[in-house]
Amino acid sequence: MLTLVDETTGTPAGHGVVLDVTELGSGAPVVVLHGSEGAEADYEFLKTLADERRVIAPSHPGFGLSPRPDWCTSVEDLSYLYLDWLDRIDAHDVTLVGLQFGGWLAAEIAVRRSPRISRLVLVDAVGIKVGSRGDRDIADVFAMSRTDLDARQHAVPETAPGDLSLAPREQVLHIARNEEALALYGWEPYLHNPRLRRWLDRIDVPTLVLWGEADGIVSPEYGRRYAEAIPGARFGLVPGAAHRAQIDQPYEIAARIRDFSA
Repeated sequence: MLTLVDETTGTPAGHGVVLDVTELGSGAPVVVLHGSEGAEADYEFLKTLADERRVIAPSHPGFGLSPRPDWCTSVEDLSYLYLDWLDRIDAHDVTLVGLQFGGWLAAEIAVRRSPRISRLVLVDAVGIKVGSRGDRDIADVFAMSRTDLDARQHAVPETAPGDLSLAPREQVLHIARNEEALALYGWEPYLHNPRLRRWLDRIDVPTLVLWGEADGIVSPEYGRRYAEAIPGARFGLVPGAAHRAQIDQPYEIAARIRDFSA
């Protein structure tokens, strides 16, 4: 069993929610919203980004060691929770970074706007519909084998989880809990909000969209369409990276974010 955080060991976020939060470095704040792998898998990237920034990386309710209250069942719930949490921690001039599933969440937060957010970075984000009704924009991560999933998400094989039968029990429990939470928030409609794309033009902060050149979950063309829907957004490919670009190329992604937020 995993020991989840509580009011004593975690960070109160309001509405009865307690978050497991990783905080590193000092300087201008960067809030990082993780993807399906959970914040613990992004540590090398977070540590690198924290060389020149204050990095704040919460685990979403249901992921990692953050408990999930019964009412928290949608990305919309998460977006309002994090808007209130930014007020609660009194963060200013925030660069909001969303990774994969966390990119969807970051986009939902940005369309609702907050004066605390000054910049937005999306990395291989899901969350919108770009093709026709019959097109599958996002590969079905729940239907593929672990080997196929690793190959689609990681361009650098040694960064993938690999054979979970050889993994420590705690790591397997973390992965299972994270995948259960991903299914809860993104099962239907599958990993997107059919209304989000039309509201992306409400995003009123400078935006950088980064995409792994070898992303096998959501294609670079999907990323370009995402960027085109956000006023003034810049789009950049990341060589040597697949869907989890910040794990494949942590130093490159961190450097681009630091340059963008300078």
